[in-house]
Amino acid sequence: MADQKDFPVIFELSKEGRKGCSLPDLDVPEVDLASEFGDDYIRTDEPDLPELSELQLIRHYTALSRRNYGVDTGFYPLGSCTMKYNPKMNEDVARFEGFSHVHPLQETETVQGSLELMYDLQTSLEEISGMNTVTLQPAAGAHGEWTGLMMIRAYHEQNGDTERTEVIVPDSAHGTNPASATVAGFKAVTVKTDENGLVDLEDLKRVVGPKTAAFMLTNPNTLGLFEEHILEMAEIVHDAGGKLYYDGANLNAIMGYVRPGDMGFDVVHLNLHKTFTGPHGGGGPGSGPIGITAELAPFLPKPVLVKNGDFFEFDYNRPHSIGRVKPYYGNFGINVRAYTYIRTMGPDGLKKVSEYAVLNANYVMRRLQEKYALPFDQHCKHEFVLSGKNQKKLGVRTLDIAKRLLDYGFHPPTIYFPLNVEEAMMMEPTETESKETLDEFIDAMLEIAKETEDQPELVQDAPHTTVVSRLDETLAARKPVLRYMKED
Repeated sequence: MADQKDFPVIFELSKEGRKGCSLPDLDVPEVDLASEFGDDYIRTDEPDLPELSELQLIRHYTALSRRNYGVDTGFYPLGSCTMKYNPKMNEDVARFEGFSHVHPLQETETVQGSLELMYDLQTSLEEISGMNTVTLQPAAGAHGEWTGLMMIRAYHEQNGDTERTEVIVPDSAHGTNPASATVAGFKAVTVKTDENGLVDLEDLKRVVGPKTAAFMLTNPNTLGLFEEHILEMAEIVHDAGGKLYYDGANLNAIMGYVRPGDMGFDVVHLNLHKTFTGPHGGGGPGSGPIGITAELAPFLPKPVLVKNGDFFEFDYNRPHSIGRVKPYYGNFGINVRAYTYIRTMGPDGLKKVSEYAVLNANYVMRRLQEKYALPFDQHCKHEFVLSGKNQKKLGVRTLDIAKRLLDYGFHPPTIYFPLNVEEAMMMEPTETESKETLDEFIDAMLEIAKETEDQPELVQDAPHTTVVSRLDETLAARKPVLRYMKED
């Protein structure tokens, strides 16, 4: 059962007559609300709100904020989610009045600076990804996936190739891949992973065919391994008339070394809120631009940002466009942050990002493999997958290990994903973490492995030091308590 440690909720602090604010005198005409909205919408009793002083209110919410785990307070080893540090310079630039105070409905003549930034960001992403054209409209990675697949669909339909109804995805793919394919009107077809953790080429040849619209691939893949036969896979798909789609979730492992466009990909989506340090988590905002080859350019979502001489404007005359996919051309604030990051790092800095991401991941992986099973014993890229199957034999599941990490002050890694690894633990240290932080995390994981051997019940009952102890997860999922209920 979950329990709440001693912490009075705001209603319990309430005392009649206390006030935490003083409102100014009314300086606008009073309105007869009943005549405006009708009696049914006008409350007749006072709302049951807590009465507290300003000091109590500030301390209450400050105490709550200290319980919130964030990338500014601790290490996130989440595999495939890239919870890296968000440089504060990016936040400052995004708050410049010239950016934060513009309105999306302003005339283009009045926002040339903002449009220039967006155009330059598109150009930078084209160079980084090796693609011909980029649009910033999609609001997140999955939205970018859907947008790219809709363009592929429009391309095939334009060519009269309407029988291409299938999208191939690896069995280790992000769950958004088959979901995006389905929402875009395709049938998702699975291709197997071989004994080396890579796409099984023979199985790919088996599933590809005249119905193939696209093959969605993450490279490095979700196991953190670079697809060594990518050029051969591109040839197989293209010879069959399909398009190759790049899930850009793992671009931070290869920047400056290889580009998706050079591998043969036709469509790429990039996660600016991950790879390029926009704040990530909590439901958004995100940014998932897509890059495409020249032959897909006619199908870009409109409007398309173009440059005519020294003037930046939106082109709405796109007869083959799939249409607008996001109001006001994307999440501008995230684009500003990504642009700042790219200009700050430069090409050499982005290459260093990849180097240190790969170095950190291999360091953690090699130190942990002495106690945790390593399903694919080879050098990884930016992330890796361990298995808790050895601990499972002792009665401790991967979930227990994740819960126990909370007692050591760490956010758990991604668990039970990818689905093709038993008791999976997926870890990505990112390039921003120091060796000292990584060593602390490694020591905690090794200590938990020792606890599993010596006193497994300690791990099975974790966490022990958190505000809320272990939840009944089934009950929490089916009957969540989402608000405070005052006791009578």
